[in-house]
Amino acid sequence: MPVRIEVPKMYKLLIGGKFTRTESERYLVAVNPVTGEKICNYSRASRKDVRNSVVAARTGFNEWNSKTAYERGQILYRLAEMLEGRKEQFAEEIQISSGQNKAKSIKEVTKAIDRIIYYAGFCDKWIQLSGSVNPVQSGYFNFSIPEPTGIVGIILPDTLSFLPLISRTAAVITSGNSCIILSNEKAPLPALTFSEVISTSDFPSGTINIPTGKKSELIPHIAGHFDINAIDYCGNNQEEIKVIKELCSNNVKRFHFMNNTDWYSDLSNENLREIEKFSEIKTVWHTMGM
Repeated sequence: MPVRIEVPKMYKLLIGGKFTRTESERYLVAVNPVTGEKICNYSRASRKDVRNSVVAARTGFNEWNSKTAYERGQILYRLAEMLEGRKEQFAEEIQISSGQNKAKSIKEVTKAIDRIIYYAGFCDKWIQLSGSVNPVQSGYFNFSIPEPTGIVGIILPDTLSFLPLISRTAAVITSGNSCIILSNEKAPLPALTFSEVISTSDFPSGTINIPTGKKSELIPHIAGHFDINAIDYCGNNQEEIKVIKELCSNNVKRFHFMNNTDWYSDLSNENLREIEKFSEIKTVWHTMGM
């Protein structure tokens, strides 16, 4: 009997709610760091794929931000429900792609789900906490109202493969932003499966986009794109930080970076400040009626 050759799964790019092949037709191989065995193939995005992601994210931002805060909270809560139902799958994928033991992998998935619940509850509350009614001269009302920044490029660290992904994505989209996520390069499998969850969730197309590939290739394209409004960088690579800062200065793009973060810390990752990092304040004057 001939030996059967297994067919490895080929993961595509999540752009605009659809799975698309990279225009370059290139791919990378995910490998189990413990055994050296091949896990899967996944697309290696190019500059054009990043541009397509930005176009999709702009459409996604308009739709996501137009939803009520209550509805955004319900959609995030539904995402937590979907991940809860696939907890074992994600734990296994974290284990084989990063080399973590099973107990730590389950802990990471559980903490990620709990973090989504936290931000789901914040969707209809953060504006009251961040906004204000300002004391001005008599005859006027003056309001400061927070609004989302727009499109945020999220560059994740190559440490944990799932919890940083959820932590940063939830913090960014809670206020109504859309995002483009550059996932963990060393262990991409959990992010690839997460993209499949997103595609079948209630998020508007383009709210969350995941173009996978080499950070060295994609970071300059993401940081330098004029229609991306902010960059959320997680890591401590000084060369990458230098490149991103220089490119962000071209259109005065907001840049935020997290270094040596304890991703399991609720104090560091679950607070109003993480939402406010990618929001803008609009001040409105209104005459006071008699």
